Amino acid sequence: MTPRPTSEHLVSAAAERIRDRPAWVADVGTGSGAIAVSLALAAPKAEIWATDVSATAVLLVRANAHRFGVRDRVRVVRGDLLAPVPGQLDLIVANLPYLPRHDRDRYPVLGAEPEGGAFAAGDGLGLYRRLLRSAEDRLSASGAVVIQLHRRVVVAERDELPALRARLAELVPVPPQPPPELGWPCGEPAPQGAVA
Repeated sequence: MTPRPTSEHLVSAAAERIRDRPAWVADVGTGSGAIAVSLALAAPKAEIWATDVSATAVLLVRANAHRFGVRDRVRVVRGDLLAPVPGQLDLIVANLPYLPRHDRDRYPVLGAEPEGGAFAAGDGLGLYRRLLRSAEDRLSASGAVVIQLHRRVVVAERDELPALRARLAELVPVPPQPPPELGWPCGEPAPQGAVA
């Protein structure tokens, strides 16, 4: 996935929570590792576990952590959501796929992105629901989740996770209509003499 400006806001929000204190952090669905590596640079006392189900992503994150000199604090593991991360966490960050796979043609700007990077089964929010459910048991008493969801950053304390899980669908707007396959813009007939 191509890192987007909202990812920078996610890193800033996460770093603000950690500040310069020791923290145990998970970056779930790390992809290229841009969030994990940036957070390690912004919060030098944080220990970060970066997880992804993709073997290719794991190799890429390890290379990026090495390149930016944070491989000693970014532990990269392959696995599903929080499963490969041991212990209690102070913070969980995530930018998971959330768009319904069946709506892929409605987002041509994401056409070059890997299928699993932005799109998921069903209504698209299943991974976030699972993550938030498991986060309730994995976060410390003062822990929080910082997630990226449709160009916004959402922060929730541990006790707010059930409410966030219940309103996830409200945070994702209805997708735009797909572009017309043929015809003038907006599917209208072309003016006489125009080439459609």
